[in-house]
Amino acid sequence: MENIVTIDRNLLEAIKSIVLKARRSVLQKVNTELLTAYWNIGKEIVESERKNGIDNQTSRQIILRLSKQLTNELGRGFSRSNLFNMKKFYIEYADVQTVSGHLSWSHICELLIIEDKNKRSFYEKETVNSLWSIRELKRQIDSSLYERLLLSSGENSKEKVLALSQKGQEIAKADDILKSPYVFEFLGIPEKKPLLEKDLEAKLIHHLESFLLELGRGFMFVGSQQRITINNTHYYVDMVFYNKLLRSYILVELKTTKLSIADGGQLNTYLNYYKTEVNDENDNPPIGIILCAEKDEITAEYILGGFENNVFASKYTTILPDKQKLIEEVEYFMKK
Repeated sequence: MENIVTIDRNLLEAIKSIVLKARRSVLQKVNTELLTAYWNIGKEIVESERKNGIDNQTSRQIILRLSKQLTNELGRGFSRSNLFNMKKFYIEYADVQTVSGHLSWSHICELLIIEDKNKRSFYEKETVNSLWSIRELKRQIDSSLYERLLLSSGENSKEKVLALSQKGQEIAKADDILKSPYVFEFLGIPEKKPLLEKDLEAKLIHHLESFLLELGRGFMFVGSQQRITINNTHYYVDMVFYNKLLRSYILVELKTTKLSIADGGQLNTYLNYYKTEVNDENDNPPIGIILCAEKDEITAEYILGGFENNVFASKYTTILPDKQKLIEEVEYFMKK
């Protein structure tokens, strides 16, 4: 009878680690070489046009012919739109090294659509910081994340434009995690369709991955309907998260109606409980967010003002927001 040989698990894991590391390294090198090549192609096109005094109309015709010829001789990857993107890549990025090793060509093509340099820089930084896939990047652009973060800061929009473009979204204090509004288009709920709070909660849990993406960096799901007991009476927090960047519990209450006076006091009570009974010594004070269907800014100031705890309220929408309307709101704040 043959002896059964047992494989050392540590040996197996060590070999797997070496192979996976090598594969990642190869992919990164291939991506860097590809971006460098595309940037240099863009450079050749731009310099040729400048040397020969080519206007925009003639440039389009040349690129169309160039696309057909390169495709015939080299194969796929040289469509007219791709060549235009290579040209724009060279024009918009003075140094290819600033993005190579961090972004894929698909990410860059999506970013090149954005004409506002500050906005483009923000999405570029966030893609790197948050490791967004191309699908996630498109979703964040479509949901106007940049504008929503600017609106969440209110009067400080001018300063935040510069900060977002240089560093992306910094999460250092409680209100850094807020958005205005939160967008839940991934739930597939028609606009203004009546919805019970328990049904909204169930749908968010079902689409938890998308919900976490919308909440932002550092969020981890703890649970829903988390029970707290005060003087033999049970209460339930709709959804509880933990943000590892802030080292804080995030308590979320869902309201499918307009923000009411009772909402602020209720959530503040839950925060007091978590601060006293749940927090460890390394945890920062918990943060409360009321996600409501409607919120009047003036009323919200009175409802939420005066609490020792961080209690915030923000609207949510189940459809993608009107991008132009958000841009106009940002421009209004920046003129103040």
